[in-house]
Amino acid sequence: MRMSIFSLIPLLLIAGPASAPAAGAEADFRAAYAAAEAAEQEAGHLRNQWTVTASALADAKKAADKGDFDQALASAKEAEALAKASIFQATSEKEAWKALEIR
Repeated sequence: MRMSIFSLIPLLLIAGPASAPAAGAEADFRAAYAAAEAAEQEAGHLRNQWTVTASALADAKKAADKGDFDQALASAKEAEALAKASIFQATSEKEAWKALEIR
């Protein structure tokens, strides 16, 4: 059975656009994961890393390894938000103790 190049064109048109969004989703995930890791490192420097952030990063990595970049992106963004919240907590509590009144 021989297929001509013309019979492959519809298949290439269908497969071509699907690979571009997948590559875009992977790039989005990689950027979000890098941002989450950077925020987590900053939280580490402040000595206020949360275990849920590490779990979210692990979930993002697992989803990416499976090729589910939508879930990986969501988990990476969640990890970044958690890391930023831990940074906020560390910096706000650093000064909050001064407002306490000792009786």
